[in-house]
This record gives sequence, structure tokens and C-alpha cells, in this order.
Amino acid sequence: MNCAKQDLLLYAVTDRTWLGGHTLAWQVEQSLKGGATMVQIREKHLDREAFRAEALELKELCRRYRVPLIVNDDVELALEIGADGVHVGQEDLEAGRARALLGPDKILGVSAHSVEEALRAQEAGADYLGAGAVFPTGTKDNVGALPYERLKDICAAVDIPVVAIGGIGTQNISRLAGSGICGVAVVSALYAQPDIQAAARTLRALAEEMVSP
Repeated sequence: MNCAKQDLLLYAVTDRTWLGGHTLAWQVEQSLKGGATMVQIREKHLDREAFRAEALELKELCRRYRVPLIVNDDVELALEIGADGVHVGQEDLEAGRARALLGPDKILGVSAHSVEEALRAQEAGADYLGAGAVFPTGTKDNVGALPYERLKDICAAVDIPVVAIGGIGTQNISRLAGSGICGVAVVSALYAQPDIQAAARTLRALAEEMVSP
């Protein structure tokens, strides 16, 4: 396995929606200063060159903080810039193909919404799973909430770590305690907040409390 459980404790997923005059790198650095343990760059609307330039900037930033940088969906770009890994969804590149392209040493994350998908991803070489959406979320269209019991079943079925994603914030993170996840992936709970660093610090403390035995 190419990532440690503690790397997934507070998994920050980028979103340009709330830049408000700042750069993405500035936003991400605020989350890193507050305690984010992994960063995924997710860009759906940038052209290739702009995405590449941004990913390179975040790679150097994450290196300074010794935090892995994951590229959403784009294996080719992840390899090109030397990112730590890639995350693929069920509608993206098949996990086994992604692993073959990445090689054995890069981090591979795979989205899973059922035990069957989770087991297939593990067999294909995933290092971790992203399970959700665990709560209703505005960042993903047409995604129903994943019931707590199914999240628990996914965690119990696999040997690789599972991070929960979708609608998670300070008000509901504690409801995920006991599910078996090793961390939470957040978007607006970090980047839509007026003080990103403070939000990260609070979420990190709540995540540590939530995953502790």
C-alpha cells in the first residue's frame, strides 16, 4: 500500500468556486497550515495547460508540507507532473487500467458506493477508497446519500483504508464515528469558509476524535 491511514485523516479536495480573489495555491496552503493531510486537485473546467500549471504549483506546495498530492481522474497528468497519485471514479478510467498505467508505486484511490465496487477496486490495486456521498452534497449532482450501514459494510469488507466524502462538515462529522473510516474528504467545509486555516484546524481535531477507538 502506497499511502498510510493517517494521510487520509483530513483529505482536502480543491474547488475554484470560492477563490474570492485568491489563488488556488493560497487556499490550499491555508488548509495545509491548518492540518490537511492530503490534497486532491479536481478541475472540471480548466484547459489542459492551465490545469497542468496549477497542478505543478500545488505539487511543489504539497512537497513543502510533506503531504501527498492526488490528481482527480487524469492519470496521464499525474504521471507527467510527478504527482503522488490519482483518484478515479466508477465512471472514469477502470481501476485496474489506472494501476497498470501508474505502476506499483503511485497512490491509487477509487470511489466506491457498494461492497461489490469496493472489493473490485481493492482487487484492481487501489490503495484507498473514497466512499460517499455520506451526506447530501452540492458539489456532486445526482448522487444519493450512502447509508451509514453500507459505509460500515464497505469498511469491514476491505483491507485498505476508506475515507468518507460528501456533505461532511463540523456539524455532522461525529455521526461517522464507529463506521471504520480512517478520515474524511471535504470540499466546501474547508474552501467555502472565511478562515480556511481555522476550518482545517477544527476539522482535523474533529476527525482525530471521530476515528479514535
